Amino acid sequence: MRLDKFICRCTELSRSDAKKYLKRGAIKVADEVIKDPGFQVYPESVVTFNGNLLSFSAARYIMLHKPTDCICSNVDELYPSVLHLVEVDRAFDLHIAGRLDADTTGLVLITDDGQWSHKITSPKKECQKRYRVQLSKPIPENATQRFKEGVQLQNEPKLTRPALLEVLGEKEALLTISEGKYHQVKRMFAAIGNRVIGLHREQIGDIELDQELSLGQWRYLTEEEVNTIS
Repeated sequence: MRLDKFICRCTELSRSDAKKYLKRGAIKVADEVIKDPGFQVYPESVVTFNGNLLSFSAARYIMLHKPTDCICSNVDELYPSVLHLVEVDRAFDLHIAGRLDADTTGLVLITDDGQWSHKITSPKKECQKRYRVQLSKPIPENATQRFKEGVQLQNEPKLTRPALLEVLGEKEALLTISEGKYHQVKRMFAAIGNRVIGLHREQIGDIELDQELSLGQWRYLTEEEVNTIS
């Protein structure tokens, strides 16, 4: 395996960040500084990053049906971390690929493969996420076109990227976006004079929330599901 890919598998670093640290001489293999991203290493190789040993193990990929009143974080704050719900060894060594607010339910992907999660969260990858939205007011007739053109969020210099709005009822819709701005779905509807009162994520990329998972339940992703993120 290439050294830069090895680093990404063991950390949350992107491939470009891994190369930067390699160039700085922060990576050693068997106590020798290696700067070549293509240097070949193996699961048993002794690789250190700023003096800390990187442990290689088979990557884990998990789907969680997130309930409310928990947060997508590796530390507990006002609400507990969703990682308490995942009953695996070293659960807190995992990280969340695409966060949800405490009051939002639905699909959360959890992994220890930094490169894989980067493909979901990096704005450059434009990974699509679909949400089911409940609103306080009827949806304006021009909302679909406005979202397609992009809306101006408060304190943002640019319009949002084109988004797909599918109106399901007077106050219910599906919204597909390819960004991950802070509170983006709520802010998009606020920009057209509406308020989100219920939010549920159904899909990330081609991975859909397993309907057999109840709130708080999880399962490992299938190999096919993992490979859809590329």
